[in-house]
Amino acid sequence: MSNRITQLFNVQYPLIQAGMIWNSGWRLASAVSNAGGLGLLGAGSMYPDVLREHITKCKNATHKPFGVNVPMLYPDIDTIIDIIIEEGVKIVFTSAGNPKTYTTKLKDHGITVVHVVSSVKFALKAQEAGVDAVVAEGFEAGGHNGREETTTFTLIPMVKEQIKVPLIAAGGIANGRGMLAAMVLGADGVQVGSRFVASEESSSHRAFKQMVVDAKEGDTLLTLKELAPVRMLKNKFFEDVMQLYTTNPTKEALRELLGRARAKRGMFEGDLEEGELEIGQIAGLIHDIKPAAEIVATMISEFETAKKEVAAF
Repeated sequence: MSNRITQLFNVQYPLIQAGMIWNSGWRLASAVSNAGGLGLLGAGSMYPDVLREHITKCKNATHKPFGVNVPMLYPDIDTIIDIIIEEGVKIVFTSAGNPKTYTTKLKDHGITVVHVVSSVKFALKAQEAGVDAVVAEGFEAGGHNGREETTTFTLIPMVKEQIKVPLIAAGGIANGRGMLAAMVLGADGVQVGSRFVASEESSSHRAFKQMVVDAKEGDTLLTLKELAPVRMLKNKFFEDVMQLYTTNPTKEALRELLGRARAKRGMFEGDLEEGELEIGQIAGLIHDIKPAAEIVATMISEFETAKKEVAAF
């Protein structure tokens, strides 16, 4: 399978594992890369020294390309960028910020840069900033989303119509049929998050993984738009947020309820009641916890089968 994404990243399949906080450590990234996709480390939940450790371990675990996802709303970003350059990482996905901030600096060091967007407007800004590719992420995705609430099915063809750089689809993709659908809509590849949360190598807590597997349609919702919109599973903390909204709360009141380290508490430490449990709508289609390599192989097999079925229409 060869196209603009496989050639850009020098990988076998146009399948990227999202760099999710508290899930995407070196074990998951290296496993996906070894299986033919592109694994990403999630720098958003790592202190600089922890990121350096994960980069080192990932280098030792795979000789294939891998990258780092950098959400620019987190602290220590300048230090994180410097570590990525020092360690010789060749691929960086940036998100939650202005792509102009680091794209030139990273590209000057020979690094391939991809930026995550949720709208046509920001896709064009990313292209103007000089990125090598764009991830267009729909409203279905887990974690922090854009405020536009544009679904993947709508977003991908609109972005494809406007940009020239390679396009990666994200949000609501967890199997080969979803991958094919996104590529028929105009994507050159896909980025998958939630399906890899429920993998053996994901660094999240086993209890959180099992809650993802047990999730059904309608068990997630996008909320906290006044702060940073986030899609998460419904639990006690979620119900506390909903109850607070009935009082027409200020941003300060929402921040006070959110507090610190809610995502770590939920996804990494396994507090299913008080933690923030970030996952996409597609969790309702995830029914087991499997090794990352098996997830990649299954998705590609489903993709090829679906392609044949479509060709037979």
